[in-house]
Amino acid sequence: MSGFMGRIRRGLRAPTTIGSHMTAPAFRVLSVIPPMTQLNTPYPSTAYLTGFLRSRGVDAVQEDLALALMLRLFSRTGLASLHGAVQALPEAGRTAQTRHFAAAHGRYAATIERVIAFLQGRDPTLAHRINTRAFLPEGERFRSLDAYVDEDGGDPLAWAFGALGLQDRARHLATLYLNDLADVLRDAVDPRFEFVRYAESLATSQPTFEPLAAALAAPLNLVDETLRALTREAMARHRPNVVLVSVPFPGAVYAAFRIAQTIKAEFPGVTTVLGGGFVNTELRELAEPRVFDHFDVVTLDAGERPLLALLEHLQGRRSVQRLVRSFVRDADGAVKYVNLVEPDIAFAEVGTPTWDGLPLGSYLSLLDMLNPMNRLWSDGRWNKLTVAQGCYWKKCSFCDVSLDYISRYEGASATLLVDRIEAIVAETGQTGFHFVDEAAPPKALKALAAELVQRQVDISWWGNIRFEKSFSPALCQQLADSGCIAISGGLEVASDRLLALMKKGVSVEQVARVTKAFADAGVLVHAYLMYGFPTQTVQDTVDALEYVRQLFENGCIHSGFFHRFACTVHSPVGQHPEQYGVQLLPLPPSPFARNDVGFIDPTGVDHDALGRGLKKAIYNYMHGIGLEQDVRGWFTELRVKVPKTTVARHRIARALQTSA
Repeated sequence: MSGFMGRIRRGLRAPTTIGSHMTAPAFRVLSVIPPMTQLNTPYPSTAYLTGFLRSRGVDAVQEDLALALMLRLFSRTGLASLHGAVQALPEAGRTAQTRHFAAAHGRYAATIERVIAFLQGRDPTLAHRINTRAFLPEGERFRSLDAYVDEDGGDPLAWAFGALGLQDRARHLATLYLNDLADVLRDAVDPRFEFVRYAESLATSQPTFEPLAAALAAPLNLVDETLRALTREAMARHRPNVVLVSVPFPGAVYAAFRIAQTIKAEFPGVTTVLGGGFVNTELRELAEPRVFDHFDVVTLDAGERPLLALLEHLQGRRSVQRLVRSFVRDADGAVKYVNLVEPDIAFAEVGTPTWDGLPLGSYLSLLDMLNPMNRLWSDGRWNKLTVAQGCYWKKCSFCDVSLDYISRYEGASATLLVDRIEAIVAETGQTGFHFVDEAAPPKALKALAAELVQRQVDISWWGNIRFEKSFSPALCQQLADSGCIAISGGLEVASDRLLALMKKGVSVEQVARVTKAFADAGVLVHAYLMYGFPTQTVQDTVDALEYVRQLFENGCIHSGFFHRFACTVHSPVGQHPEQYGVQLLPLPPSPFARNDVGFIDPTGVDHDALGRGLKKAIYNYMHGIGLEQDVRGWFTELRVKVPKTTVARHRIARALQTSA
C-alpha cells in the first residue's frame, strides 16, 4: 500500500504523522515561499493563507525561503563557497565572468554584505561610494552601461538618473553587481540559476515529468545544499505538522520540489501540500504519480476551502473521499482527483493577510529595469492586497477566463478593505500598497478612494485596471487624491479590429482619453502591449506602433512593454481556435504540465522579428527619443518592405480634443 491514502489507512501515529485524530490546536501549518520569486517584497500567497488560517484558529506560520536562499548565497560565507566552486573548474571550463570573479574575489568578499545592507535600506550613505564607480568590482553586466555614453563622453547614467538622485543610480549599479555574481553562480554551479525564473524550463508546459525527475535525482550542487540547509532550519524552528508550498510561477517549481524532497527524507511524518498559480494553470490534468513522492496533496484554485477540508481530514473528521479540489495518490499508486463540491470561502471572509514572521527589513530594493513601471515590481517593499476576487470583465479571448482565479468574481465593502489596510499598516509600519487584482473594478476603486479620504488613511497605491470609460477625469483625480501613484492596463494590440477580436471592450481612442485623464491627475500610466495575436498582419503591427507613438507623444502613457502572445489551453483562443482563424498544433499526452499550445496562423508573419523593433521603439519612446520618427525606421532589420502606417499622424490628438 503506497501513497497518501495508503498512509492514512495505516493510521500513523501522532503528533508528527498525518492521519492522526488531533484537535485543531495540535496542528501547526507552515506556509513556504519557494525560490525564486520576488526579492523586494514577500509574494502574498503565504500572507493570505496564514492570515486566513489564523482567523479559523489554526496555528499558522510562514517562511520566505526565496529571500533566505538569496541572502545565504550572496553573503561573505556564500561567496567563499562560490569561490571554491570556481577554483574547482578546469581552466578550459572558465568563462570571462568566472575569471573576473576569481581575480576580484577579495573585493567581492569585502563589499557583498555592505551592498546587501544598502539594498535593504540599512546603509543609505553607501550610495556615495558606489557612485564613484571605484568601490564595486565591475564585471560583464557593467558593459551594458557603455551603450549609453553620450557623444561628449559624459556620465553614461545621467540620461536615466540625472533627475532622480544618487540613491537610484547606486541601486542600479548595485543591482548590476549582484547580476554579475548571479552569472558566476550560473557559470560555475548551476546553469539554470536565475533570480526569478530558476530552472523555469523544467516545468513550463512540460508534457513529461522526466526532466524534473532527472534534475531532482542529480547530485546536490551548492544551491541545492544551501536550500536543503535552509529547509532543515525552518522545519526545526517551527516543527510543523503540515507544510504548504505555494508555487506561483514555473521558475519556483524546481526549488519547491527540492524543499519537499528534503522534508520527505528527513521529516517523513509531515504532510506536504502543493498549490499556487502554477498548479492552477498547468497541473489541472495531473496524472503523474511521481509528483506524490514529494507532495501528499496537490490542491487547485483558491486554497482556503481545500485546506480546511484537508485539516478536517487529518483530524479524522472527514474521509479522504470528501476532500475538495485535491489530487492524491491512491493505494494502488494512481493519481486520483477528489472534489466534494462545497461553496468557496467568500472573499469578504478570507481574513486579513499577515506578514507576521517574515523579515520585512531584509528585502532588497533592486533597480534592474529602467522602465518606470516595471521598476515598481522590484524596487520598494509593497503590501500586496486584493480589491476583489477574480475579474469583473472576464471576456478577453487571450486570458484564462475559464479558470477560477478569473471567472469567480466577488467583491468586498470599502469599509472592510480599509479595515484590512489599516491592520496591515499597523503590523508592517509601511503604507505602500500594490493591489494585485487582474483588473480592479472602477466602482470598487471609487468607493475605496472615498473611504480612504473620509477616514484620513494616507497610503500610496498602484494596481491594474481596464482602460474603460468609467474612469472619467473626475474619478481619476479622486483616485490620485486617495494615494494612487501608478496604474497599468492592457492596450494589448493597439488596433480596433484586433481589440474587438480580443473582446477587450475598449477602443484605442477610449484608451487615449482614459490614460490622459490619469496622466493629467499626476498618475504614472503603464500600457501592457501585445504582438503576435492571431491574424495580426505586418500592417496591424505598424499601425499599432503608430498609435503607441502618438500616446507617448501626447502624454497619455509614460511606460509600456510589448509581450509576445502565447495561446493557452484555458483561453477562448485555445478552446475555440476556429473563431480566431488559427489551427492549434496537436498536444502530446501530458501526465504533468499542460498550458501553452502552439498554433498555425495563416498570415505567416515573422512576429519575432517584428518584436525586436517594437521593443526597441518603446524603450526609446519611454525616454522621449524617436517620437518624431517614422515608425518604419524601427524595423530596419527586417528583410521585407514594411508598409506605411494607415493611421493619421494626429489621430490621438484629435481624439483628445474631441473629448475635451
